[in-house]
Amino acid sequence: MGETWLVGWQRWDEAWQHALYGPAGFYRQSAPAEHFATSAQGLGATGTLLAQALLELASRHGLTRIVEIAAGRGELLTALATVQQDTELAGVDIVDRPAHLPDDIGWLRSPGGARLPDELTGLTDTLVVAHEWLDVVPCPVVTRETDGTWHHVLVDPAGAEQTGPVVTGADLAWLDHHVPVHVSRAEVGLPRDSAHADLLSRVDHGLVLVVDYGHTAATRPTDGTLTGYRDGTQVPPVPDGSCDLTAHVAIDSLGADVLRTQRETLHDLLGRPTLPPHELSGSQPTAYLEALSRANALATLTRSGGLGDFWWATTLRGGGVLG
Repeated sequence: MGETWLVGWQRWDEAWQHALYGPAGFYRQSAPAEHFATSAQGLGATGTLLAQALLELASRHGLTRIVEIAAGRGELLTALATVQQDTELAGVDIVDRPAHLPDDIGWLRSPGGARLPDELTGLTDTLVVAHEWLDVVPCPVVTRETDGTWHHVLVDPAGAEQTGPVVTGADLAWLDHHVPVHVSRAEVGLPRDSAHADLLSRVDHGLVLVVDYGHTAATRPTDGTLTGYRDGTQVPPVPDGSCDLTAHVAIDSLGADVLRTQRETLHDLLGRPTLPPHELSGSQPTAYLEALSRANALATLTRSGGLGDFWWATTLRGGGVLG
């Protein structure tokens, strides 16, 4: 193949980093909620319900502060402040502090991607929540040739791809350990593992929670998961800053203490969705509508084939036991 791949082509992880976090990157000019909806972005009452679940989790472990990584424009932090005002809150993201946030919510600017602010360190009595952060931490995209050899996938600014150099070193070791032999294309999760380890190192005492869509070794997709989103629609991944670029997380490679689905976790923290008795609609219509809204929101957050399949990966720092 010669050296032609070096001209106008980049490894996917390099192009991905620049497209999202470079000087004119997607996340420097676009709010995540403008392009896709998540639990944290407030689908109806789901933002409030997620806030209640996180506050319950913090309470169970005696934690008095919540820090959100990849906080977007502060939607979840705002919901947390609305639900309970005596918990210390702070957000971390690549943009300046959103003007609408309450004054008592802290904010740190992040360099973007896997990198975290230097000031984010020595956290105590803190629940750190990384909600859909790792899926936008860029990582190598690789393809397996018919002889079993892994090669990097290269991409140009228009999204065209070609096969690049052979994968070696730590990336190859990660693939050998975490990717089944039937998989032909994958994202190397090592940068996400390293980012998670770095986040853990910032917490002296507390709980680190990663919430993301992902897979385990038994369910690795055979053709990879890299994709794009623009204006609420899934689009081909193009590293030109015009769309979000995301890929599922190899959740089992993170080394978290506990892995559970969002469905399992929210049923534990909030109970199961239960419709209010219909007769309540006549005697207490406001209470009926509020209970109905809560039940519908909880059903949305825990639905199989949807948000309920998200993973919650939790790791305790500084002692204690996770239930």
